[in-house]
Amino acid sequence: MWSPCSSQSLNRLSSHDQESNFFSTDLLFLRTKPQVSEQSLESQLMAQTTPNHTQTVSGWAVLDSSGKAVPHTFKRRENGVDDVTIEIMYCGICHTDLHFARNEWGITMYPVVPGHEITGIITKVGSNVNKFRLGDRVGVGCLAASCLECDFCKSSRENYCDQIQLTYNGIFWDGSITYGGYSKFMVADHRYVVRIPENLPMDATAPLLCAGITVFSPFKDSNLVDSPGKKVGVVGLGGLGHLAVKFGKAFGHHVTVISTSPFKEKEARERLGADDFIVSTNARELQAARRTLDFIVDTVSAKHSLGPILELLTVNGTLAVVCAPDQPMELPAFPLIFGKRSVRGSMTGSTSETQEMLDVCSKHNITCDIELVKTDNINEAWDRLARNDVRYRFVIDIAGKSSNL
Repeated sequence: MWSPCSSQSLNRLSSHDQESNFFSTDLLFLRTKPQVSEQSLESQLMAQTTPNHTQTVSGWAVLDSSGKAVPHTFKRRENGVDDVTIEIMYCGICHTDLHFARNEWGITMYPVVPGHEITGIITKVGSNVNKFRLGDRVGVGCLAASCLECDFCKSSRENYCDQIQLTYNGIFWDGSITYGGYSKFMVADHRYVVRIPENLPMDATAPLLCAGITVFSPFKDSNLVDSPGKKVGVVGLGGLGHLAVKFGKAFGHHVTVISTSPFKEKEARERLGADDFIVSTNARELQAARRTLDFIVDTVSAKHSLGPILELLTVNGTLAVVCAPDQPMELPAFPLIFGKRSVRGSMTGSTSETQEMLDVCSKHNITCDIELVKTDNINEAWDRLARNDVRYRFVIDIAGKSSNL
């Protein structure tokens, strides 16, 4: 059984807090790999557009595995009866964008236009669309389509549909390849669009559509949104982790940050309001916090053992895993069974759950801490992102207005 005093076990956590951008959405993309990779190159090229793609749009694409974003002009479909056209104002940068730009998973269909943390203004509305009007502030996250017929789709859990297609590098219903938010405008099916509350700024809200919903969903699943007074732990303090701290405090919980980086303690406490801080490589601190937490969300993408984290949970505590290391994590049996603890996974949320999260963020005035970048600096931002040099999320000023929309 793992002992909190075992330095060998402690070192398995991670030498870096690498959580900031690789998380459950990456799992979502990997789920689609068999469907995409079975296509021949010829069919991929044929699928890029259909005769309905008559709108010319400028954006920023990666044309090959060099992984560099360049200005690119391409076609989008006409606004259909179920669609809305969105003038894009801002688009967050997710680590998934970098994976696809560099074809690190071997499934990129070039040219790829990344971006699935999109906020903008509706400029056209289809005849079947009733919930949106011209001028509405809206957002689009990771999903572009699903089957609409399975039990998951019919119960507002379309993010778990086996036929989900993604905002970019997916295959839409008409057979075309989807292109994301690194562009001036997009056409989206209204069933996958959410409304941005008026009091939330469009730039700092964009990452909520991916990073935000990824950590909100396990809070909701564990009944932590409206039931204050629990002791919550957050592993990793990056793009996801800092939002998890904000959610935990807004929902009335005692929040402990668990990090390999002692220098992050001041920011965790003073800027984000965390109540406690544990250095995960410090055996004494881990021992002192043993069996004190009710719930932990793990956002660290580096390979690590879950044993030391599980020991921090009280009996019947829950560990929610929203990260996706590229190698299997270690799950020792003894910390699990001797504490009657649960480990559960969670991915990005459904459209309705994302709307619920935005409304909660509006109520509590929660946004992402961002660094706004110009379109000319996308490649520079990607390079910094690869070095984990961001606090806490890059957002591209697509419209170039640096507005406070």
